[in-house]
Amino acid sequence: MGRKAARGATPAVTALTAASIAHTVHSYEHDPATPSYGLEAAEALGVEPARIFKTLLADVDGQLVVGIVPVTGQLDLKALAAAVGGKRAAMADPSAAERATGYVVGGISPFGQRRRHRTVVDVSALDWPTVNVSGGRRGLEIELAPEDLVAATDATTAAIAR
Repeated sequence: MGRKAARGATPAVTALTAASIAHTVHSYEHDPATPSYGLEAAEALGVEPARIFKTLLADVDGQLVVGIVPVTGQLDLKALAAAVGGKRAAMADPSAAERATGYVVGGISPFGQRRRHRTVVDVSALDWPTVNVSGGRRGLEIELAPEDLVAATDATTAAIAR
């Protein structure tokens, strides 16, 4: 714990900084009434929506698994289960996701979670030079190379979006 986190830094930003992973933090004014946090981020940052990825938690055979998919699609639960060798998957209860990650729904980051979870990143992330994921609160995005997203979360990649 030799480094001090930047003032106002989220656990996600602190984790990436501590791991010396190149990233850029983008913030914007979040509108609580928006129907889609991801599409709001894309518009606010002027980024192609398919480059904005959402972090979702699913219960796969009794264990929480993180699925990271583009905001332009949905998480394919059968594909996620198959990607981790499971049989059944269902979206995690939002309060369970918040407890397990330390983040609020709509601001769950794949980095700096309370506990490490198996993670699968949709293979489409590799089509982009950089992608954006939540920085740990609504209105905060982290941009980084998709290969760094995969490495930093110890993820596998698979076609888990539909």
